Amino acid sequence: MGYNRLTPDLVAELRGMVGEKNVIYGDPEQLEPFSHDETPGKKYRSMPEAVLRPRTAAEISAIMRLANREMVPVTPRGAGSGLSGGAVPAHGGIVLLVDRMNSILELDRENMMITVEPGVVSNEINEYLKEYGLFYAGYPMSMETCFIGGNVAENAGGGKAVKYGVTSRYVLGLEVVLPNGDMVELGGKLLKDVTGYNILQLMVGSEGTLGLFTKIILKLMPLPKCQVDLLCLFETSEAAIKAVPRIITEGGIIPTSIEFMDKLAVKGACDYLNETLPYDKAGAMLLISVDGSDAAQVEKEYEMIGDFCESSGATEVYVADNPTTSERIWKIRRNIPEAYAVKSPRQCGEDIVVPPAKIPEIVAKFADISSRHGILIPCYGHAGDGNLHARIVSDPSWTDDYWHDVLPEILTDIYKLTKSLGGTLSGEHGIGSKRKRYMRTVVSEEYIGLMRGIKNAFDPNKILNPGKIFD
Repeated sequence: MGYNRLTPDLVAELRGMVGEKNVIYGDPEQLEPFSHDETPGKKYRSMPEAVLRPRTAAEISAIMRLANREMVPVTPRGAGSGLSGGAVPAHGGIVLLVDRMNSILELDRENMMITVEPGVVSNEINEYLKEYGLFYAGYPMSMETCFIGGNVAENAGGGKAVKYGVTSRYVLGLEVVLPNGDMVELGGKLLKDVTGYNILQLMVGSEGTLGLFTKIILKLMPLPKCQVDLLCLFETSEAAIKAVPRIITEGGIIPTSIEFMDKLAVKGACDYLNETLPYDKAGAMLLISVDGSDAAQVEKEYEMIGDFCESSGATEVYVADNPTTSERIWKIRRNIPEAYAVKSPRQCGEDIVVPPAKIPEIVAKFADISSRHGILIPCYGHAGDGNLHARIVSDPSWTDDYWHDVLPEILTDIYKLTKSLGGTLSGEHGIGSKRKRYMRTVVSEEYIGLMRGIKNAFDPNKILNPGKIFD
């Protein structure tokens, strides 16, 4: 696809739209932070020509009309906390940063809905809602840093998805600027709506390739009054995973979270944190949370879960019923990536998803891939929904060139294994530019053709976030 570069005249026109101080242009040092997201590796970086910081939907509409007219690519960007290269300007052009669109526009307590702009930090929504006894349940693990617009664009999930589901369950309405600059409203303050195609949900998870969100209506839930966390140590991954369906089917309990950590993940994080728990004897851990409005019911449920885990082979069950002990055990889960970043500078974080019962099998087979390639693959993630974060950690002695040469083969092996077990590439991080070359490993040409058709219908000039999901 042929794109045009920004000229001084076009930049002057853009400055007139958003204001001089809201345009970064011609300064490589200031532009560099917008050349990457949190995806490790320099190969996923690409410099923009300009960064624009609009404040209104009308400004975004004007920018898109100019970009569409002049064939200049535009890459939407929130907090830049993504892990797929989705906010990286693969073809240069404009990065459209929504950090100034950060207002909570309306709380509708009667309908239990909130309307926000895309640049609101996700955690700030719940901080705002606390005093009203409400919360937004579409919880991603990076809630303190990510923007709600990026969460919607990626259909973000996280630790609470077992009970509460992912972002898409809570998005009721969107105001969207299309690639040609037109504006459209999708959905609204409605819990049911089958008026034509479900374009609203098509937009959720579209990775910024079909439109730009300028207003988001979210469904809210009553804020749980109490929560208790359990850290359960098992001798094997198989024993840990077998406990999960027993909790749900035999106990009739839907925990808030069921987080899984294999032996490598546990040891790496506990060593890093100087944790004194007897983790050396653990082949895997489950971190299970229970919440609710009634303390007695929560206590009953966590005691039942502890009993199920012990009868399924748990060697230890630790109860965290206050903020201090809860933080201690959640730090183990959160610090796995940091622990392995210390061990090696070359890593690749994957986001595969398989049927939940297949987790022990894929973890065991990762050991074969690790041995064959001379790498480590610690695994952790969401046992309740089968979403595993497999972190590929290179031998520290490898060079960058060797790492980039062998990584595609390692990823191909991982994705083929995932596909053979009924899984796919990504459960919550998205495809972006990082995983697009592997799409054909898990989906058919017909499937990709359907997606291309949708992209062409929304963006015939292919100016919006080009180079993502597919070429």
